[in-house]
Amino acid sequence: MVASTEVLDTLKSIGLNLYERKIFVALLAKGVATAAEVAELANVPRSRSYDVLESLAEKGFVVVQPSKPIKYVALQPREAMERVKETITKKHDTMLERIDRMKKSAILTELEGIYKKGLNLVDPSELTGTLKGKHIIDRQLQTVFKQAKKRISILTTEQGLRELHVRHYRILKKVTKRGVKLRILAPLKDSDIVRSLSEIAEVRHIKSPMGRIAFIDNEHMMLALTDDKSVHETQDVVLWASSPHAVEKFAEPYFNQLWNISGAK
Repeated sequence: MVASTEVLDTLKSIGLNLYERKIFVALLAKGVATAAEVAELANVPRSRSYDVLESLAEKGFVVVQPSKPIKYVALQPREAMERVKETITKKHDTMLERIDRMKKSAILTELEGIYKKGLNLVDPSELTGTLKGKHIIDRQLQTVFKQAKKRISILTTEQGLRELHVRHYRILKKVTKRGVKLRILAPLKDSDIVRSLSEIAEVRHIKSPMGRIAFIDNEHMMLALTDDKSVHETQDVVLWASSPHAVEKFAEPYFNQLWNISGAK
């Protein structure tokens, strides 16, 4: 029985490469087979079948029979999925434990020290780049928001305001609790969002913002290079600059001018 494309794609999504997918399905159809038999059935080079079967055994899809010649048995798919789930969960938990131990150890202090010394050697112009895709952009925003010490100023669109509320409200609330001043300038059309953000920020209305920009203290600037309404979220592009010059000479004067002529709401 030949597996459908949907089945093969799903197996790919849980971490099986092409040869692993083909051999696992072939072994399901065969029941029990040697490496040579399953390689022929799956149309996979025999020289590769041994490594692939070993990999499948480690992942929990196949059981090895210690016979001569060695034979392989495919596990029942439902049981295989449970084994894979258990393996991934254990690896995930182990990795989290290692990260937590590292965060509490002298190793992290040493790494932070190396980073700070290296940062002092970097020209500010080198700490500039473009970020593509909403997910990556949001991750960088979260990072710089957490680093804020005095103020965060955000100019955004109606859609951008909704995304700011959904994706960043919790972090912004935390930083404002420790004294960071937050200003938001955007079209204020959704009363619920405006009411919620007004609890943590000074919010003002602007009818038609010319783009999206955020700057944090005198250190970071995030400037959108795309229109949030005309591109897919994977194509959204933002210029990020870690540059006091960019903030003081461009971002802050531009924002303050708009802020002063806008109306509170």
